[in-house]
Amino acid sequence: MTTERANTVRPSPEVQLEIFRRMLRIERNDDATRRTIMRGRLQMPYYSARGQEVIPSAVSVNLNDDDTICTIYRGIHDMVAKGMPYREIWSEIAGRVTGTCKGKGGPMHLTHPETGVMVTTGIVGSSMPIANGLAWAYKLDKSRKVCVAYFGDGATNIGAFHEALNLASVWKLPVVFVCQNNRFAEHTRYENCTSVDQISKRAIGYGMPGYTVDGNDPDAMFAAANEAINRARDGEGPTLLECITFRFMGHVFGDADTYMTKEEKAAAMEKDPLPAFRARLIKDGVATEEQLAKLQKDIEAEVEDAIEYALAQEFPSVEELRRDVFATEIAQ
Repeated sequence: MTTERANTVRPSPEVQLEIFRRMLRIERNDDATRRTIMRGRLQMPYYSARGQEVIPSAVSVNLNDDDTICTIYRGIHDMVAKGMPYREIWSEIAGRVTGTCKGKGGPMHLTHPETGVMVTTGIVGSSMPIANGLAWAYKLDKSRKVCVAYFGDGATNIGAFHEALNLASVWKLPVVFVCQNNRFAEHTRYENCTSVDQISKRAIGYGMPGYTVDGNDPDAMFAAANEAINRARDGEGPTLLECITFRFMGHVFGDADTYMTKEEKAAAMEKDPLPAFRARLIKDGVATEEQLAKLQKDIEAEVEDAIEYALAQEFPSVEELRRDVFATEIAQ
């Protein structure tokens, strides 16, 4: 097994533009969410993924519509990248009945099977065994579908990580384990809680390929995801991708992030992958400044539409709040 790989497959200009579109949808939605909270229009916990836009965007362009993902409560970017509609997202985080889970899941528990977002879990590490279950079903059905499990670096120290990787390897499940290593496990620095310098090395013990990838490089992420997803689809089993990135915000919105140094945070933000990729697309002739400006304007309009739509909807009724929570009650 190796922790480095050659960037053998580069996305076409059309795919590069699609990766950027998904990144921009994530970033514009994140900006709007933080702004809406600060204006007092919503009160809720929010976990910003700002700075991590490349990873799910480059993964999702390699997935089919019926492929699935399992993500975590810090996974709003994973959901947007997979295609979950803005209106349903905003309705759910606003607690409205038109949300993906009828307002009962809130910002930490969105699910939308129609776009392949099967689970958003609040339990650290649990996305992986759930993804195994879905992948096992796909293998039994011989459907060639693939499931992606997203998780953070802190989750790799949880028992579920090791159990899931072992079982996926034993059964050669069509699952891709994507660790978004942003260097902090909640409020704890990576080096203070993880014994290896590269999480990808842990794949060796479970007999699967493991790669450390620059999670802020669209080409590198696309190539690694392409190889891992095709491998899973062809029945060759799972892959562990460790994607190195940096989160620009604290673990939860409002967190003072004192565990980060000002210098390392400033250095990471200077290398913001979104404007860097935008500049490259223009330089390489993939898109013009005018085209990208229009794309951004259209996305911002879509986000604003979703916000106003969501806040105008009804809260779930008492009867709806009881449904799916309690056993079916017999009318008296």
